[in-house]
Amino acid sequence: MSTIEQMVQTRAYALGYEKCGIIPIREMDDYADQFEERIRRVPQAKGFYERMRRLTNIRQEFPWAKSIVVTVANYGKYKIPEHLKDRIGRMYLFDPRIDSGSEEFHNSLSMEKYLQELGLRTASNRHYGLVGLRLAAMKAGLGTIRNNNFFYTESGSWVSLEGWATDQDLELIETTSLPACPTGCNRCVAACTSGSLSAPHTMSPNSCVSFLTTFGGRDLPNEPHCRSFGNWIYGCDACQSVCQMNKDKWQETAEFPGVSDLAPYLTPESILEMEHAFYRKNVQPKFFYLKEYELWKWKVNVLCFMRNNYRSSYRPSIAAACENENEKVRDMALVICRELYDGEYSTPQESNEMVASGPDD
Repeated sequence: MSTIEQMVQTRAYALGYEKCGIIPIREMDDYADQFEERIRRVPQAKGFYERMRRLTNIRQEFPWAKSIVVTVANYGKYKIPEHLKDRIGRMYLFDPRIDSGSEEFHNSLSMEKYLQELGLRTASNRHYGLVGLRLAAMKAGLGTIRNNNFFYTESGSWVSLEGWATDQDLELIETTSLPACPTGCNRCVAACTSGSLSAPHTMSPNSCVSFLTTFGGRDLPNEPHCRSFGNWIYGCDACQSVCQMNKDKWQETAEFPGVSDLAPYLTPESILEMEHAFYRKNVQPKFFYLKEYELWKWKVNVLCFMRNNYRSSYRPSIAAACENENEKVRDMALVICRELYDGEYSTPQESNEMVASGPDD
């Protein structure tokens, strides 16, 4: 007869998960020490990490928990609209945690239901995880954490992790034969344009392009790292895209629900013209790191993109942004006017005039 552990893993594979393992909760006892070490290495990011401290307290939060089921799903199979490549982070574009139209979302619900049908009490946090999932997955033998801090399986780093706490003593540890990062490889560190990834396994979230273009970066007109955003509008995949261990891993063989329909509205110009009602209904539910009232953040990100990749066709959009209802959007547009059109300005109208007569590409 199969054990509960084997039944859980078999069900996970039947649902399409790439990996599944189970660790005793005591295996995460050293996570708190690793968490503190991370703060010691990057003290300027202490405020950021403090918001994640709950991940070190699973025993206190769930005193009944005895084990953690960890699953890995491969999302590196979806077709990426051409104009969104290297502009919107892939994990955000194909985020399986909250998109109720996706296969992965329903698999997650089915997996949790099955655990409960087996008589297990469960707890989960689909959005942000219950524990340090990368460490939990590595301890379960499902893969490895590489120099860029991302978790890898044979599918590369284009995978999403999920975990459930359970109230029974369970254990199912796999083994992995993945090679270590090549000795001396520095590709991911060199690719980090903001210097956030300053050394292997050492990252400052406060300067990470992905952080600054999503739930961070509340004052981008004065953000010194704005120039390092390059082509990125929301998220960043730079340190993953250059990784040798990700070479040829992404296979565009499937359509993610709704992406092709939404893609035309995610051009830079369309985002600047986007109305709040459309954003709240169609964009925010998918890109949940920004709130319903934070369409302005998307618009500021787009203006950063236009400044870093300037072309004359952006002039009308920049001009319109100088009169946007949101102060942050106006400020960013006026910063661009000052830099690109090299003149004094005092009003949006004067900035519009400079835009109209400004330089070509």
